[in-house]
Amino acid sequence: MTTFRIGEAAELLGVSADTLRRWIDAGKLAAARDEHGRRAITGADLAAFARERAAAPDAGAGSSSARNRLRGIVTGIVKDQVMAQVDLQVGPFRVVSLMSREAVDELGLEVGSLATAVVKSTNVVVERPER
Repeated sequence: MTTFRIGEAAELLGVSADTLRRWIDAGKLAAARDEHGRRAITGADLAAFARERAAAPDAGAGSSSARNRLRGIVTGIVKDQVMAQVDLQVGPFRVVSLMSREAVDELGLEVGSLATAVVKSTNVVVERPER
């Protein structure tokens, strides 16, 4: 069974190790000691906790078949006469969208504004990292 140390689990959840320790101490997340006395969390427990913590879908989710909604902050916009590149920081991840300049202007996007990247794809590659 896959297990995660505190730092790894915190990174996956997008919180600090201290926050994760507080959740464990408060009984919100189960953890056991490994053979070295360090706290470890099973992958199944971490996945269940992440599902419980997941934010409710945005209000717009009910009127769309897209379910991958990533809320973040606009960190960069590059516009030319027709197109624009919009960079969002979503937790520890950078999401880049190419759209029309007109769409950027209509949405009122600017660096520092809050935005949601809505992703719908029939092809999503899932990789398993070497451990």
